[in-house]
Amino acid sequence: MASTTLYDFRLSLLNPLHHQQIKKPKALVSSSRINPRLVSSINNHLALTCVTNSLLQSHSAPKRRFHVGAQKEYSGEGSESLVSDATQQEEFSWSSVFLPFLFPALGGLLFGYDIGATSGATLSLQSPELSGIAWFNLSAIQLGLVVSGSLYGALLGSLLAYAIADFLGRKRQLVAAALLYVFGGVITAYAPELSVLLAGRLLYGLGIGLAMHGAPLYIAETCPSQIRGTLVSLKELFIVLGILLGYFVGSFLINTVGGWRFMYGFSAPLAIFMGLGMLILPNSPRWLLLRAVQGKGSFQELKDEAIVSLGKLRGRPPGDKESERQIEETLLSLKSAYADQTSEGNFLEVFQGPNLKAFIIGGGLVLFQQITGQPSVLYYAGPILQSAGFSAASDATKVSVVIGLFKLLMTWIAVLKVDDLGRRPLLIGGVSGIAISLVLLSSYYKFLGGFPLVAVGALLLYVGCYQISFGPISWLMVSEVFPLRTRGRGISLAVLTNFASNALVTFAFSPLKELLGAENLFLLFGAISILSLLFIIFSVPETKGLSLEDIESKILK
Repeated sequence: MASTTLYDFRLSLLNPLHHQQIKKPKALVSSSRINPRLVSSINNHLALTCVTNSLLQSHSAPKRRFHVGAQKEYSGEGSESLVSDATQQEEFSWSSVFLPFLFPALGGLLFGYDIGATSGATLSLQSPELSGIAWFNLSAIQLGLVVSGSLYGALLGSLLAYAIADFLGRKRQLVAAALLYVFGGVITAYAPELSVLLAGRLLYGLGIGLAMHGAPLYIAETCPSQIRGTLVSLKELFIVLGILLGYFVGSFLINTVGGWRFMYGFSAPLAIFMGLGMLILPNSPRWLLLRAVQGKGSFQELKDEAIVSLGKLRGRPPGDKESERQIEETLLSLKSAYADQTSEGNFLEVFQGPNLKAFIIGGGLVLFQQITGQPSVLYYAGPILQSAGFSAASDATKVSVVIGLFKLLMTWIAVLKVDDLGRRPLLIGGVSGIAISLVLLSSYYKFLGGFPLVAVGALLLYVGCYQISFGPISWLMVSEVFPLRTRGRGISLAVLTNFASNALVTFAFSPLKELLGAENLFLLFGAISILSLLFIIFSVPETKGLSLEDIESKILK
């Protein structure tokens, strides 16, 4: 990404540094007024490197695709542009955004790849002719453990993230996730017996748990608030791309002897690429400065490392004065905001005050994401398409590719619109469509069996609405709503909630289907969707264009 194109963004007075100008200074803040030219320079350079944005970002967005609100026109050049009290200009280059997004997002792609590859791998693994093993005749329980092994590993990874994520930092957490992906994929691919295969699946799942926690955290903390929704939603697009890649690889290798080994092993090179990429990225300067303010290491060493990290992301020579000046101002803001909060808080603090409110919002979204039946509806995709007479439905892998392509298309629509329309409109519209689709599916199995196109339309409506609402927006909101003090632990709890509810729905699906019948089960999911819609309307705020600090100070109070 050698492009040097710059995009202009406008800032509002809600920048935290501006508040330092109008509020009575605390003991840590000089009584003199902060130079507006200095503030402009800091803001511009923060945007250029996509680092520590939430300390300095505002509510506004560009008038291009990222328009968030009307602002007065302003023109100027460079970091030394003059600014008014009403408007500032901020610039960032897309080349500086690309790599800090790409490598964390590969953690999501590898999660999706596991879902897609397992679809074909289980068929290959059980084939007497194509499995290439003597222990292919797996029982239902054994097969279930193979399929869900990574899911239970992800649950353990989420618990691990809760305990060590804030200590490791975002970068090292994602490096650890990449290593677990590599070892898990390789061990699974070369497994000589079932127990080794299950161990590999568990290790891979541990990587999923760490990656799904660290990726949205790293991306959200190091990108401009104007495009935070777009980039975090793009991570969901990478998950769908991973699913689609897994479907394609499975379809290509389905007739190869021992094909399941190659399907699982294909993830290892991608994980190595992710790990190497994270190694060349610096720690988030914002995380380093937070550790310095919290007394979690040598203040001067952490500050110096933050300057180096910022300069590295900026592409500047070591020891440049602009990065040093920017770090000084960021420290000023952090010290002022967290003067009385020098620790990370105790274990139970996530369930208190603003932290509890954030967990209700984020945890509620990822819970409803699963218990509205998403795994179960996709389980019925093949039979529904077969009933409609689609010839491709006879081949499960080809049907999966079709569904994956549609999911990809709808997720891209969400990416394009999330910073334009906002989070709430997409959630409300998408979940309303989910409820309608579930009622239609119930009606199909109850009394519209002679109209299979109704079922196909309902299936596509469900998939499309899920991908513009719960799919990307839930993870975006999780990355935004938790306060800085408990963000690492809060996100790990939300990830744990997601995987636990996923496991619960997956486990309960067959018993509920036998007990209630398909028509009543989908009706139950429809009722839960209506409850989730009410939850969104009354409990989920709009965070479009807000910096992470603005969300903490205005929404969680």
